[in-house]
Amino acid sequence: MSNKTLRVKVWRGRTSGDLVSYDVPRFDNQTVLDVVMYIQRNLQPDLAFRYACRVGMCGSCAMSVNGKARWTCRTHVSKVAVDEELEIAPLSNLPVIKDLATNMEQFFDKWAEAKGQFKGERTRSDDFSKVSPQSERRTSADAGIECIGCGVCYSSCDVVTWRPDYLGPAAMNRAWTLMNDERDVEGVERLRAVAGDAGCHSCHTQGSCTERCPKQLSPTAGIAGLKRLVMKAAIEGKL
Repeated sequence: MSNKTLRVKVWRGRTSGDLVSYDVPRFDNQTVLDVVMYIQRNLQPDLAFRYACRVGMCGSCAMSVNGKARWTCRTHVSKVAVDEELEIAPLSNLPVIKDLATNMEQFFDKWAEAKGQFKGERTRSDDFSKVSPQSERRTSADAGIECIGCGVCYSSCDVVTWRPDYLGPAAMNRAWTLMNDERDVEGVERLRAVAGDAGCHSCHTQGSCTERCPKQLSPTAGIAGLKRLVMKAAIEGKL
């Protein structure tokens, strides 16, 4: 057992609740997820939170750590603790189910509203489409295609906080990726979906989504690209 102690404040409750303090043994190379798991296994068995892979592939362990959304499995305590203290809360901008677990339904609903599903015209009877890896559109799609839907950017977006109907950076990033997929045939409908009041033009380009994305993606750049495409389509009378 470690001789050092970490003071951890954890959100308990739902929309209404409070921060509850726990003393957790401090270890080298300890992650924030390690801390949360220790609390559940040893101090608070009914603590609710979500995680799966523990290696930064699923994104399900995202929480707010000292006020910033992060993947807790890849966040080392040594990088975020202040005077050996931590504050852990659920992601912002999402309804709380219980404690550190949030309801992601509206997050993914907004992907659907932004026409975030691929729609092609070929069937399983047709040959595969061939896309050159060096093409300009494929390169643009590559810049955002690694999003795993963890919600960190959505939780970090002040515009979502101000106006909950805003589609958000993850949905916009997905729309931008599909707009650069030359196999997709729903481009005009997608631009109409993101051109409204709750779409790309609501972005204030503050860059919090890009700053905090664990995958080093830039939803800000994708949103700027959508703004250009929407303007072009409007000028051409397609919207």
